[in-house]
Parts: sequence; structure tokens; C-alpha cells
Amino acid sequence: MPFYWRLGKLPPKRHMAFERPDGNLYIEQLMGREGFSGLASLLYHYHNPTASFKVTPEGEERLEPWIEEVHRHHHLDTSKLEPGGHPIRDRVWLMFNEDVAIGVAAPTESFAENEFYRNGSADEVWFVHSGEGVVKTIMGDLPFRPGDYIIIPQHITWQMVLEGEGPHRFMILESQGQVLPPKRYRNQFGQLLEHAPYSERDFHPPTELNPVLDGKGEYKVVVKVGPKLTGYWFEFHPFDVVGWDGYYFPYTFNITDFEPRVGRYHMPPPTHQHFEGRGYVYCSFCPRPWDFGEKAVPVPYNHANVDSDEVLYYWKGSFMSRPHIREFSFTLHPRGIPHGPVPGIAEKSLSFDWAKGTDEYAPMIDTFRPLKLTVQAKQFDNPDYATHWAGYERERNGG
Repeated sequence: MPFYWRLGKLPPKRHMAFERPDGNLYIEQLMGREGFSGLASLLYHYHNPTASFKVTPEGEERLEPWIEEVHRHHHLDTSKLEPGGHPIRDRVWLMFNEDVAIGVAAPTESFAENEFYRNGSADEVWFVHSGEGVVKTIMGDLPFRPGDYIIIPQHITWQMVLEGEGPHRFMILESQGQVLPPKRYRNQFGQLLEHAPYSERDFHPPTELNPVLDGKGEYKVVVKVGPKLTGYWFEFHPFDVVGWDGYYFPYTFNITDFEPRVGRYHMPPPTHQHFEGRGYVYCSFCPRPWDFGEKAVPVPYNHANVDSDEVLYYWKGSFMSRPHIREFSFTLHPRGIPHGPVPGIAEKSLSFDWAKGTDEYAPMIDTFRPLKLTVQAKQFDNPDYATHWAGYERERNGG
């Protein structure tokens, strides 16, 4: 997120001697993107972050594609996902391409106290469907609640602590490129513009840094690079950063803080965009008044994804274009075949109460390269979804 933030204690100048109480120096680590040209932060460690004493294989997170005989629309009902397991080891990936992987998790276990995770090749975005807790990171803590997007940039070490009774459920995006607000929302200095659908006040970086300096033991940081998982072991707690500053950090953003735009006639999906990344855009459909122009049709028009695949995840509310879809569902509308609201809903929408509007909440990801479903997705698939429009069309025409 391109704004400046700082926590903890820092020396007056970068790259100058910064002494610990025992006379040794704190260890600098520059963490940044695009060599030395992208967003970066400078961290000060009590211990040397390179001093691992053991490296162990931890398996792979390799995705196996589901090979289908036909190309079709999909409805994945992930309400069938049984709660259980670990946030990382037991997450379920549903679809992927060269730029993203999309999945779900319903963990019942927090990370062990001596266990940490770092994605060394992708940013991660965890959408909190339900449950509360804290993502503890090397740069401070991120409390989370339902509706939060938890953005964890590449290379940041973290662990998740679940709180409350739950259930804890997440929709997850793994992004091979950096997750950022769209360029059209920012000025030349990176500041969010007045017409952006949010402001810097809506983004919540860590606000407190509690470094662990005396934690002696054995701590494992599982690092993912590509599909490979590797354990790096340390004799000190990884959260030993006493201070940091810069533009590169984890943060949360709640979907209810997105300010939707309304027009006299129906606005296209890019109106609802909140993030962009390599090969995709990320949008949030949120409650808003219906379109108010004369004879405006509030529901979306049919459209063909000529060069993108569309993924919608249904969080809560009444979904105007698909009344039969409920929370926990994904719909995948791939390129090559049109999609849109169920037949008959356009006529019914002319009598919608403008002042009442829609109460739907639905994250959406459009990818610019084809998505592949995983074999794990098959257990959630409704094969009748691809032809469900036909039944509504018959009813619309009295058949």
C-alpha cells in the first residue's frame, strides 16, 4: 500500500550504526519489490535474520487440474467444506492460473507458538467470511473481523491466531504480482484521489510492535517458493524487529468501508474495483441504491467475457441477479460463453424499490488468463448450473 508508516524505535538516519543495549548493532533488513526501485520498508532486527541453523523439506503445495470434457460455467458450493485443520496445511485450492490461485479455508487450529509462514513468491489476500482473530506478523499485529481483506505482501513472516468460538472461514487469493489500489485512484505521488472509493483511513496497518527479544528455543518458518515448502529453523523468535518504516507492510481493509458508486443507469463491474494485480482485477460488490434513471434496469446486463474469466464469491445479502445462489458459493463464468442474470429478473427489477437498493456483498476476481479448476473443486461443483438459465427462460415465456 503506497503510503508511509513507521513503528518502533529507529535511528535518525538510514544505514547508520544503531546500537543494542549490549553494544552490538541491530541488524538492518531492506524488504522491497522490483530490486531497489519498488515499494520497500527497512526493518531493524535484534538477531540476524539469515542465521538459520537447520533447513528441512516440508513438502509441496502443488495444484492438480481437473480435466473436464466440456467447457462450461460452474457453481461451487463451499458450504459443504467441513471445518477443521490448519490455516495453511488444510486450505483447499479451487482454481488457478499463472497469476493467481483461489481457494478456501475453514480452520479450527491456530498456528503453533513456534510455527510461522512466509510466502516467498506471492502476495496473499485472505477475505474473512466469519470469525475473528489476529494475524501476527514480523511488522506487528493485524486483528481481523468478518468482512476484512487481510493483505500480506510477499516475504512477510506471519502466523494466525484464531479467537472466539468461530466458525472461522476464509476465501483466499494468492497473487503472483503485487496487490495494489488501481492506478486510476492514485495521483503521481501515490496518494489516493478524492474520487477513489476509499481513503488511506480505511486501510489498517499494524499499530503496535511487540518484539520478542528473549525467546530462546527452536522456531520454524515455513517458506513457500513456487509449490515447494521449506522449513528454516532459528534459535530465536522471528518477531525480533524493534522498529521499521517505509511503504511495504501488511494491512487490513474491510469490505464495508468500500464506497460504491451509483449511476442513473447500470454501472459496469470496473466501478466496483478495489485492487489490481498481475493478470487480474479484484472488485467488491456492496450495498447501494438501485439505478434511478427513467426505466432503468437495475440488474446487470448479459455480457460475454471475451478475454477474461469471472469469479464471484458470495458473502452475504440477497444477490439480485442470481436469487438461487447463497453465501459460501463461488460462480465461475469463463470466456467463450455469455452469462448474466436469470431470465425474467430484468422485468421484475423494474418494480424494485429504489430507496431500498441491494444489500449484497460479493468479492469478485476477473482474470485475464484462463483459470483451471482443481480436482478438489469437483466435490463442491453443481453440474446443473451450466444449464440453469434455460429453466428460467421457459418460465419467462410461459413454457
